[in-house]
Amino acid sequence: MDKEIKQVDLVIIGGGPAGLAAAIYGGRAKLNIILLEEKIVGGQVRNSYTIENYPGFESIQGGKLADIFQKQVESLGVVIDEFDLIQNIKISDCDKTVETESYIYKSKAIIIATGASPKRLPLPEESKYAGKGVHYCAICDGAMYNGKRIAVVGGGNSALEEAIFLTKFAEKLFIIRRHDYFNGEKTLIEAVINHPKIEVLFNENVEALKGDNFLEQVVLKNKKTGELTKLDLDAIFGYIGTEPKTTGLDKYLILNKQGYIVTNEDMETNIKGVYAAGDVREKKYRQITTAVADGTIALLNAEKYILQQKK
Repeated sequence: MDKEIKQVDLVIIGGGPAGLAAAIYGGRAKLNIILLEEKIVGGQVRNSYTIENYPGFESIQGGKLADIFQKQVESLGVVIDEFDLIQNIKISDCDKTVETESYIYKSKAIIIATGASPKRLPLPEESKYAGKGVHYCAICDGAMYNGKRIAVVGGGNSALEEAIFLTKFAEKLFIIRRHDYFNGEKTLIEAVINHPKIEVLFNENVEALKGDNFLEQVVLKNKKTGELTKLDLDAIFGYIGTEPKTTGLDKYLILNKQGYIVTNEDMETNIKGVYAAGDVREKKYRQITTAVADGTIALLNAEKYILQQKK
């Protein structure tokens, strides 16, 4: 059967903070919008146990904040389509078509807010132990390791936050850090350093993963001395950065060497009427607040473009 073709003003691809902020402003502007999200609305925010740096909330669980965003979007009449995977995208100055498993959307403008996903640990054994001791979402998988020995790899805010969260379950928590410093906020660093369950292993790289069917041990190599040591573990959680979700977009959009979409300060890409917002675009800081700002700017400029197209 031929898929139904739907004419809309705007397609927003991605239901994280950037896409949701754009949807809120677009809903208030009475635009005909479809927001496409391949998984669950909320993006990486939903995987954060506690958020303490978003204005208006001294402390809030990531899932609750995502629910608030979604409820506000839906109250404005914006249609959110979850789990309808995008099969094809064709974008140019004159044609903007997004095909999902269910529909074909013809749009006047597009905002790409697909975000980024955690980088996998660069080890040949990673795939063998994926989901069997190697994980990337503490709130999703941490409870599996109650009373166990857990390690977190990384040194930024995400690694520090998730390490603190995982102490709810871990008998012992290790932070494996390849440098002798952290890149996170001072309050988080202090909380980690002073936590009785946490031991920080500075200047260490993970060289190998070992175990039969499940992870049992990691091999570490000290950057300064070259010494190899073995650490018995039940689970390791990677927080070594993110990779943009831009698969297939390089045919149309200018991406940087890391695969992030290049935009100007108005969130405009190299194609007229196509904008990028949030973690998927080239930028220095990636926070919830900066994603929301990106989504707002993208929508305000997209609205102007759409109105011009209607004349």
